[in-house]
Amino acid sequence: MKLGVVGLPNVGKSTLFNAITGAGAQAANYPFCTIEPNTGMVAVPDERLDVLAEMYHPKKVTPAVIEFVDIAGLVKGASRGEGLGNKFLSHIREVDAIVHVVRCFEDENITHVNDTVDPVRDMETINLELIFADMETVEKRRDKAQKMIKTGDKKFAAEAELATRLLAHLESGAPARTFKMTEEESAVVKEWFLLTTKPVIYAANIAEDDLSDADSLPFVQAVSAKAAEENAEMLVISARIEEEISQMEADEKQEFLSALGIEESGLARLVKACYRLLGLISFLTAGEDECRAWTIRRGTKAPQAAGKIHTDFERGFIRAEIVPFETLKSLGSMNACREKGLIRSEGKDYVMQDGDVTLFRFNV
Repeated sequence: MKLGVVGLPNVGKSTLFNAITGAGAQAANYPFCTIEPNTGMVAVPDERLDVLAEMYHPKKVTPAVIEFVDIAGLVKGASRGEGLGNKFLSHIREVDAIVHVVRCFEDENITHVNDTVDPVRDMETINLELIFADMETVEKRRDKAQKMIKTGDKKFAAEAELATRLLAHLESGAPARTFKMTEEESAVVKEWFLLTTKPVIYAANIAEDDLSDADSLPFVQAVSAKAAEENAEMLVISARIEEEISQMEADEKQEFLSALGIEESGLARLVKACYRLLGLISFLTAGEDECRAWTIRRGTKAPQAAGKIHTDFERGFIRAEIVPFETLKSLGSMNACREKGLIRSEGKDYVMQDGDVTLFRFNV
């Protein structure tokens, strides 16, 4: 899973990226500090792996990972080549979802590209540039389909009509992800690789001192309302606090979070939001050699999940032996689960569930 971190210059985008990845991307108080995208791999926080590690004492513990990409700050006119223009847009095309960092704090020492802090305006600035880029793509698709109608193939007439409707939707200032389509139409539009079909999480970046009453902040309320209009996720985060947390040891982190009155770090909440947004779950494998979390899409069947581990597992799939994590945790061992008959044998049609502790049987 690859997530693109975007935002206007000087909104705290690179500070947040540094904090959650430890990648050391440059963060400075001037526009276009980030030009080429920085990337960082982040372990997905999963307390279930800690429990399995206590049970099995494995040689290694391997969490699922997410790749974050810190994409250069955008300015108005990017779709026409302003700022880093097309380079910025091409980087967004390569990610699975967008984490849009929005500035929700005042600080006279940190300049704003538009001089004043207005999160909704900032959200619309980036959204409109993505919409303008998509309009150009859809126009080309419509024109091409209209030219092909004369071949007599009805699919081109349907595609031209779809493109015309979608273009009107985009021209109204709405992203493609809010456009109502049938499953067949969605399959067609998917091949157009539009920017505004990508899922979005708005990260409302607030000042450290505002964390305790973040929900009452007018800036945060404005971002929340705008995100709801767009069917987008939204979470509140303080890039500066995440930066502090990233430099602490594990026990210090928990004490620090408790002192702030919060249960989870912004990173943990961000990862969970990303999983929801992209329809992802994790299944687990456990043994003396390794305890590991594997990321799959919700709805994946057992053979395809086995293929995540190795293609031979999918090709020679016989069955999956499964126990839910909570069952294993409560009984304390796989043997105890087996004695009580709680390990299920599932076949090729089984749909994997989040937290399934799984042993695949295969033959090649």
